Amino acid sequence: MTRKIPVHPAGAPIPAGPYTPAIIAGDFVFVSGQGPLKPGSREVVAGGVAEHTAQVLENIQTILAAAGCTMADVVKVQAHLKEMKDFAAYNEVYARYFPQPYPARTTVQSGLPGADYLVEIDVVALRPKQEG
Repeated sequence: MTRKIPVHPAGAPIPAGPYTPAIIAGDFVFVSGQGPLKPGSREVVAGGVAEHTAQVLENIQTILAAAGCTMADVVKVQAHLKEMKDFAAYNEVYARYFPQPYPARTTVQSGLPGADYLVEIDVVALRPKQEG
């Protein structure tokens, strides 16, 4: 396997701890759990679960782009909701970000690290084959 390469895009939220936004390992990109933080900050966006989900997925898109991937390259999603009662609203926004066939997904209710976080999502993407 190819050595691990860290991904630190300029437009991504600032990590709140000792982790890297993403790691490229071989043919895969592993994106750390992303919260509903405004780009380039540690500030949570305003709104409910729909706004939080959209911001999380925008952050993931930014990180994936820096690794040469798109949402279409995502093969696995792990999502954590603060409250399962928010599943329908989360799912509606989620479906707009991923083309079919949808990636494999797990969604669970979790205690989230940020007191104001309503959702956190991490993904694994398969990097497109490079030409040449």
